[in-house]
Amino acid sequence: MTSTEAPAPNDIRDTPIVGIIMGSQSDLKIMGAAAELLRQFAIPYEITLVSPHRTPHRMVEYAESARKRGLRVIIAGGGGAAHLPGMVAAFTTIPVIGVPINSTTSIRGIDSVLSMLQMPVGVPVATVAIDAATNAAVLATQILGLSNARLADVLEKYRSSLKDKVMRTIDELRKGGFNDDI
Repeated sequence: MTSTEAPAPNDIRDTPIVGIIMGSQSDLKIMGAAAELLRQFAIPYEITLVSPHRTPHRMVEYAESARKRGLRVIIAGGGGAAHLPGMVAAFTTIPVIGVPINSTTSIRGIDSVLSMLQMPVGVPVATVAIDAATNAAVLATQILGLSNARLADVLEKYRSSLKDKVMRTIDELRKGGFNDDI
């Protein structure tokens, strides 16, 4: 395999296959949740700053080189006008998952959500809830799990752990005198 070829679908290794990008260091407190889940799932990722306004050439280079570098999914956080996810999607054909970030505006991230949802035909951005970087990592894992049995299994175990947590909480409520009629 030459250095410009993407890894085979089942070839999960140390080369990043998910890119996590954000326009500002202040977004790291949100986007770090995606990195943490990918780390738990043993999915190689990279995380960096790519500002569509302050470093537009870097953004274009990042997006255009993503596939050749082996990335299969990009998780892009954006606050305010949230240009980063949509602009990156315009320069690559790999899936881009947008994470709207709650900005300091009076509409608390709704502007970011709308920016990501209103993409033109042919340039979609899969969009999760405001500040939901963990769900972006889950969605990235679902996409990768379509061609990787280990990741599909990791997701099954993750979902099962979520169910187990709810069931433990129900048991704790019952022990505390609350009844569950479900």
